[in-house]
Amino acid sequence: MSGPTRVAVVGHVEWLDVAVVEHVPAAGEIVTATSCFELPAGGGAVAAVQLRKLAGEALFLTALGDDERAVRAAAELRELHDVELHAATRPRPQRRAFTQVDAQAERTITVLGERLVPHGDDPLPWSRLADAHAVYLTGSDVAAARAARAARVLVATARAADVLLDGDVLPDVLVASARDPKELAGLDTLSPARWTVLTDGARGGRWEGADGSGGTWTAAALPGPPVDAYGCGDSFAAGLTYGLAAGMAFDAALALAVRCGAHCLTGRGPYAAQLVL
Repeated sequence: MSGPTRVAVVGHVEWLDVAVVEHVPAAGEIVTATSCFELPAGGGAVAAVQLRKLAGEALFLTALGDDERAVRAAAELRELHDVELHAATRPRPQRRAFTQVDAQAERTITVLGERLVPHGDDPLPWSRLADAHAVYLTGSDVAAARAARAARVLVATARAADVLLDGDVLPDVLVASARDPKELAGLDTLSPARWTVLTDGARGGRWEGADGSGGTWTAAALPGPPVDAYGCGDSFAAGLTYGLAAGMAFDAALALAVRCGAHCLTGRGPYAAQLVL
C-alpha cells in the first residue's frame, strides 16, 4: 500500500477512575487502594490511541458530555495522545467508570451513567470515513454505523450488535470476548461476518470465517510482567484494525493484534505500554 494508512474509530469515551488493590473486596469488606489515578478511556478512546501509535495518526468520532470531565477527556486525548478527536456535545454529565485492578492484573469495572455515542446527524466529518482504509466501531446510532461501513474495512465490537442489526450493517470483522455473555449474545443476533474473532485472555482465542474456515491462537509472550488488564481487548481490536487497513493477510493482522493486547497488559492504565510501530 502506498501512502499513509488511514484509520478511524467511531465510538465512546468513559472517564475512568482506577483503584489498585490487593484483591477486589468481598461483600461487606473494606480494602485500601495502594494507588489511584484517573484518565479518559473506554473502548473507543483506548482503540483510537492504539491506532495512532500504530498508524501515526487516527481520526476519532465520538460524543462527550458537557461537564469538566468531558473537557478534560477531550484535552487529554488531543494533547497527550495526539488523537484527532471530533466530538458532539450531549447536555449531560460525562459517562464514568470505576475500575479496580488487583494483584493478578485483572480489572473489575463498574460503569456510571448513560453511554454517549456519536449519531449520524451530529456535525462530525462523517464523509472522511469513506476514505479510511479501516474503521473500528464501538458504539453509534444506525446512521453513524452506515457511515463507518463506507470504509474499506469495518471492524466492530459485538457490543454494537443492536445498531448493526437495525442498520443492516455487516462488518468485515466482529470481535467479542469469549468470557462476556453480553458480547456472545450479540453475535447470535447477527449474520456471520467475514471473520468472527473471540478473545480469551491468557488462553489466546479462536476465529471463525464465514466460509467455514477457522483457527486458534495462543497468547503472545509478554514483554514484561503483567500489570493491568484494562484496555487489552480494545488494544487487540485496534491492532487487528490497523493490520487489515495496512493490507496484511488476516493471520498477520491477527498476530499484530495479539502483540498489542500483550503489550497493553504490561503497563499501568491502558496507554502506558501500548505497542508503537
